Amino acid sequence: MQTCTRRTFLKTSALTGASLLLPGLLGGCALTRTNVVKTLPLDLNSWPLERKIAQMLLMGFPGETLEPGSPIDQAIRHYGAGGVVLFDNNIDLGVTERNITSPAQLKRLMEGLQNASETPLFIAVDQEGGVVARLKERYGFPATVSAKYLGQQNRLELTRSASDSLAATLEEYGFNLNLAPVVDLATNPDNPVIAFKERSFSADPALVTAHAAEFIKSHHRHHILTCLKHFPGHGSSRDDSHLGLVDVTRYWNENELQPYRDLISQGLCDMVMTAHTFNTSIDPQYPATLSKTTIDGILRRQLGFNGVVVSDDLYMGAIVQHYSYETAVEKAINAGVDLLVVANDKAYRPDIMPHTIELLMGLVRQGRISRERIDQACNRIIALKKQILKHGDAA
Repeated sequence: MQTCTRRTFLKTSALTGASLLLPGLLGGCALTRTNVVKTLPLDLNSWPLERKIAQMLLMGFPGETLEPGSPIDQAIRHYGAGGVVLFDNNIDLGVTERNITSPAQLKRLMEGLQNASETPLFIAVDQEGGVVARLKERYGFPATVSAKYLGQQNRLELTRSASDSLAATLEEYGFNLNLAPVVDLATNPDNPVIAFKERSFSADPALVTAHAAEFIKSHHRHHILTCLKHFPGHGSSRDDSHLGLVDVTRYWNENELQPYRDLISQGLCDMVMTAHTFNTSIDPQYPATLSKTTIDGILRRQLGFNGVVVSDDLYMGAIVQHYSYETAVEKAINAGVDLLVVANDKAYRPDIMPHTIELLMGLVRQGRISRERIDQACNRIIALKKQILKHGDAA
């Protein structure tokens, strides 16, 4: 039987319509799959490096269906992508031709995604409630309320009920990861991306923690993972990191860490998303997503979080206007980011998966990223995915 070398792996993966079994699970390179059974490796050492790297990508893609042989189909079936993130259209941000237009359409897409991967696939969405909701009422999905509304009402039973309804909708359609709740403090009422869009529960860290905890517990009851964001705090910003550099040096306060500290200590933190904010009092060189001082120093060592750290979208203005994709990927991983979000929307690149694999393989060969760091990230991702399998997400 042919040995599945790295060159053969990448070459075969690019062939439209070819089926590639995950290398290391069985001996061969090509296999036509019939019944897809979701499994996780007993020993990650059996996976080649490129397979581990593929797990570190959470990808966006265009289209309302999963077309056989499409770049996203290949990314999942052949390369073994870690996950996908679904969006609806956002004309304000120039995001069109995305993934959510109606309940019937979404069910078809989700069935295709769930059947495409042998390992549990993160299928993620930003369903915060209110303004930031990809499953919108105008598309035919249940209405949701904002975090600001729930914080103003300040009735935990109301937050529990609203969150149960939101999480039940996500469970119905097959999502297993909600990139929420926002635990930023609404310290700047004029903040264009947090307070203005009603994404924060409150300026009071204790109130934010209490309502975020209800949100998370509701999702766990519906077997959905959650993600605290945007670390170490975006609520005090004066600008929108989707559009460009955001410097919070003059405004950020250590109180913004409190919800993270509390929720981590309560065992309610599945995942943490970094902010593309710049704070010279923490790191004079890099924004949080690329800052080892912020992620490894504060989040891991000071707050004691050892789970999956996910970047905000690396295609956002705060990153692309100041760093190449190659530099952003290298700095983010070395800073402690385990899962890279690439929305791949405004500047769509169909070969983003093989490009990123080759990029990271080169960085490992050059000694600029260690194999141990890739293993560490992949181990964290697989540990979190075991929770998906534990909740019955096996075909």
